[in-house]
Amino acid sequence: MSRLHSFAAVGLGALVALAPMAAPAATDVVFVSGAFRRSIPVADLEHLAASGHARGLLADLIRFGRQKPAQVGQLLNLSIPLPVVTTSRFLSSAPGTAILQRVGRILFPLKAPGEAVPALRAATINGLVSGNGRITPVGFLRAYPNGDLAVSLPALMAAMNQVEAMGGVVKGLLDTDIKPNVK
Repeated sequence: MSRLHSFAAVGLGALVALAPMAAPAATDVVFVSGAFRRSIPVADLEHLAASGHARGLLADLIRFGRQKPAQVGQLLNLSIPLPVVTTSRFLSSAPGTAILQRVGRILFPLKAPGEAVPALRAATINGLVSGNGRITPVGFLRAYPNGDLAVSLPALMAAMNQVEAMGGVVKGLLDTDIKPNVK
């Protein structure tokens, strides 16, 4: 091999070694309940967000849930503005970590559930950075630092029931004690 080829090979090797590696992104959202597991490719969610048309298992789930694909696509494109530095500081604080721990019971890396908090923190911050201070569900998935984002269906259902119960309490308060005083 000529000296020029040797230098070129060493130079190319150094570039590859020193170049920042692309962070992995979620490729599948995996719904988990005990031994039950069903995966939806993130590409199908991105397709739905871009086109308003569902495909594969996602289309079946949307139909089963009696939802309109275009409306689900709009939700996937919902853009939330958040200041990156303030969000990063909050997610690194004790209250932010507590919130991430609760969310981490629902959303976590499939093969490393104990790493939910740093994964959620990284996905949120990286999603905000790549979205120029805005984050969407699709942007969150693109920034998620693991190939498989697990969604615990029992934990999700429990959280939904808690939110529903709190809504009932608030409605009860508004209908009884507070409503006559609200104008």
